[in-house]
Amino acid sequence: MTANRLAASIFSFFAASGLVCTAAYAASPVKIGLIQPLTGSVAYNGQADVNGAKLAVAVINKAGGVLGHPLELTIEDGQCNPANTVNAAEKLVQKDKVSALIGAFCSSATAAIMPVAQKYRIPLLTGVSSEADLTEKGNPWFFRAAETDQLLARSFAPTLIRTLSLKRVAYVGVNDDWGRGGVQAFQQALQAGGVQTASTDYFDHGATDFYTLLAKLRASGADGLFVAAETQDGSTLVKQLKELGLNIKVFGVGSWATSDFIDLAGPAAEGVYAAVPYASTLATPENSAFVNSYTTVYKAPPGKYGAAGYNAVEIMAAAIQRAGSTDADRIRAALLQTDYQAPNGRYRFTAKGQAYGFSLVLVQIHNKVPQVVATTTVGAPH
Repeated sequence: MTANRLAASIFSFFAASGLVCTAAYAASPVKIGLIQPLTGSVAYNGQADVNGAKLAVAVINKAGGVLGHPLELTIEDGQCNPANTVNAAEKLVQKDKVSALIGAFCSSATAAIMPVAQKYRIPLLTGVSSEADLTEKGNPWFFRAAETDQLLARSFAPTLIRTLSLKRVAYVGVNDDWGRGGVQAFQQALQAGGVQTASTDYFDHGATDFYTLLAKLRASGADGLFVAAETQDGSTLVKQLKELGLNIKVFGVGSWATSDFIDLAGPAAEGVYAAVPYASTLATPENSAFVNSYTTVYKAPPGKYGAAGYNAVEIMAAAIQRAGSTDADRIRAALLQTDYQAPNGRYRFTAKGQAYGFSLVLVQIHNKVPQVVATTTVGAPH
């Protein structure tokens, strides 16, 4: 389906459901700027985040909007490129006059706009970027409604070691802040559990040829492969892995539990383990309602990025409502008071802006379904 046809079908659903605002209601909106990668190798995932964000806006506006006004998203394509993301943030703040920013998916891109948020004193919330140091930079305008790589590694390394009988693991990650951070976090956690490192390799976004890397993997003697990758790169890697007949246990972080990855990878997705903050198969009433709504609109169940976009908009909109104003200082103070029941748990923030209280999930892809293997909850940091 083309982007125009998809947009038309979504609009038709929203209109039929009473989720589209009238022209009179649409005056004087409360504006939130959203920066996601909509082109490039991470576009599948960025678009999923936007889909979730749009669904949240529709739900919020059907319930009366924010501060008696409709909520409006102004969306920019940051391409997961730090320079492009900074340009997008500057436009959203200076030209579009948004009251808050959400973005920017890749940790390196989010890190690039954190100084922009601080310069203009505007709240910035990411629902995706998981590089741990982001909330250690002392930026009072930055909030993260997502897990960190270390949290995932500490939570699930023991289960992976036990379930997969891991002895020697090879590590592969995309060569950016997130990929390197994910490899480092899981490598440390698995080594602490007695697992040896067979090899460590990185690839660039948009890579299409993993054969040389996989040949090295074959010679390494690894019995497990950890991968930090998003939809396009990850699906290409596992398909080439299967093509070469490598019998190795695959697990990792990224987009493994999403319908886009499962569809693109095809049979190669079978058996892959993923450590994620969200899976559509989570058994909670809030998640059942969210999955039904999302699937009705987008004809596929949500993955972690659809949930991330939905949660981020809900959290920011609720903070603006609590603030009683679009004043940035009041919104920032209201974000610190967040207590949001999401499809995947309860979100609250530490003084550093790190969310806690939500679920983390280890899943295995079986018959195209991310089946839950283990769950845990992110506790408040000590």
